[in-house]
Amino acid sequence: MADLVTTMLRCLPNYDVKVGLEPVCRCARLSGNHWSTRMTKKTVLAIGIEPSLVDFSAFPGLTAELVTSYLTAQIEQLRAMGFEVDGCLIDLGETAEAVAAAALGAKHYDCVVIGAGLRVPPERLHLFERIINLVHLAAPQSRICFNTTPADTADAVRRWIAP
Repeated sequence: MADLVTTMLRCLPNYDVKVGLEPVCRCARLSGNHWSTRMTKKTVLAIGIEPSLVDFSAFPGLTAELVTSYLTAQIEQLRAMGFEVDGCLIDLGETAEAVAAAALGAKHYDCVVIGAGLRVPPERLHLFERIINLVHLAAPQSRICFNTTPADTADAVRRWIAP
């Protein structure tokens, strides 16, 4: 019976359990003959368009360098808040789905944030839909959120999960 329980626990993902309004991550494992519970950091995957591939003519005041600096600062802010964060920059279609699928398959993510550059320009609607459907299929347990600028990614994540 103990072998069956051990096997089942290894197969279970870390589930979010609502306590009041705050989601809590609980991870239980058997350690020898004793139960141990540890809190794990919430994981976040940020998917966005590689800034060097974006035509910024429709976004006055933004440049690839500025967007890159905003993204770096937001990822660092999320890490400082206690999240484990991975970035996933995709191209405009050739390998976008394969790159996003590889990132989504690498580990469990509690939240996937989709960058505004992927969904705002109308010409990217089809790519946006493909990425959303990929997230839905590959990580159905993940919360999905959207930033409105490269500078409000942390706010988007905090709307859906707490560190």
